[in-house]
Amino acid sequence: MDLNREHFRAMIFYDFKVGLSRVKSLERLRGAFGDSSPSQATVYRWFREFQRGRGSLVDEERVGRPVTAATDENVLAVEQMLSEDNRMTYAQIQGALKIGSAAVKTILHEKLSVRKLSSRWIPHQLADAQKQDRVKWCQEMLQRFNKGRSEAVYNIITGDESWIYQYESENKQQSAVWVFSGETPPMKMKRGQSVGKKMLCTFFSASGHIETVTLEDQIVTAEWYTAVCLPQVFEKLETKRPKIDMKGILLHHDSALVHSAEKTANYFRELGIQVLGHPPYSPDLAPCDFFLFPKAKESIRGQRFESLETAIATYKEFLDSIPKEEWRAEFGKWFDRMRTCIRREGEYFEKI
Repeated sequence: MDLNREHFRAMIFYDFKVGLSRVKSLERLRGAFGDSSPSQATVYRWFREFQRGRGSLVDEERVGRPVTAATDENVLAVEQMLSEDNRMTYAQIQGALKIGSAAVKTILHEKLSVRKLSSRWIPHQLADAQKQDRVKWCQEMLQRFNKGRSEAVYNIITGDESWIYQYESENKQQSAVWVFSGETPPMKMKRGQSVGKKMLCTFFSASGHIETVTLEDQIVTAEWYTAVCLPQVFEKLETKRPKIDMKGILLHHDSALVHSAEKTANYFRELGIQVLGHPPYSPDLAPCDFFLFPKAKESIRGQRFESLETAIATYKEFLDSIPKEEWRAEFGKWFDRMRTCIRREGEYFEKI
């Protein structure tokens, strides 16, 4: 009996359906048909096709010029390369197999269905109660500010502390690795840097940058926050908005211990300033974390400054150069993020 490709594909499909591995399927076919059996690359490729839900055993119609280098053998070779090193580049694959870029793209995206994804930074493993707190806070904010459309949004000032370095090292995109279809995107904890740094506290509103205060001794305390930092921020705010009523300010900062300390709370009560609060472990809901710090630090990434003072001055100059309309737009995105958090039932997210 003469067996064609469809016959062998049907056998592979049977093995796939009964739960055999691709290795066992290959062994079974070789034991029965010897040299006439399909190659390893062919068996592995059809297992991938069936895993993706393919139901036809017939070759699909191809449009345009075929990429002749995208053979089963090269597909298998690339798959093995990525299994050994999931950071392989296009150029490395081309050089190893001596094939063109078009063939590499076909193998990666059509044959193997892989994507190159960056690691997903996660600040904390959220408990169910913490997810519920995130959702509740978002619902209250959306209701209070009419989904971000209220003019009261301009009364919100938000801020946080962050380190500025003389040199910013590897960014997230540089950690990208190849991921096969169905695999879980990689995750790793974000690591801090430890040398050549200075802590800053930046506050801003929907109208723009208000003030950035440098912490000289690099120890954040409630005393420094209430006696040094916030007075400078409010003084600059009154300079930029002379008619502002301090009792109308709505202050937003995260739930760090310094921000929630009794001394800090007493300071706000004395001034009559309302605090909006913030759910714990929620940088994806803090404008400083999802907008300001990433944008500002990216502007100085890769530059080696002669001193920390130069780095800080460059950082401040960049903040003052951001157009006013962009600040308001980011506050709009903040409320979009609240809606996303509710849809995700409190789970972390990166994009909206």
